[in-house]
Amino acid sequence: MHEIEVFPNPAPHRDFTILHTCPEFTSVCPKTGQPDFATIDLEYIPDQTCIELKSLKLYYYSFRNEGIYYEAVTNRLLDELAAACSPRWMRVTGKFNVRGGIGSVIVVETGPKPS
Repeated sequence: MHEIEVFPNPAPHRDFTILHTCPEFTSVCPKTGQPDFATIDLEYIPDQTCIELKSLKLYYYSFRNEGIYYEAVTNRLLDELAAACSPRWMRVTGKFNVRGGIGSVIVVETGPKPS
């Protein structure tokens, strides 16, 4: 795993939402060995720190040769990204491209989004 870097939240006194979209996420199907392509949406309300984008990109790229199912990778992304920045709330959505006639969307989050 590539290290996920963070920086101080410039407005920790306020709830605001950050949305990062990566349309070029790839991993490998552990059953077929074929590449899986996805768009990953990372949405979160930061607490004291925010995720630095270059390290996020390199972290995502570290999955390119990893054999992992959609459900496992999406949950792992949430666990590792939330651990890196301890957000007030976080959601990871994996929109996996159609393969074998079926498209999949996996959504995981840390809990209810604060209102």
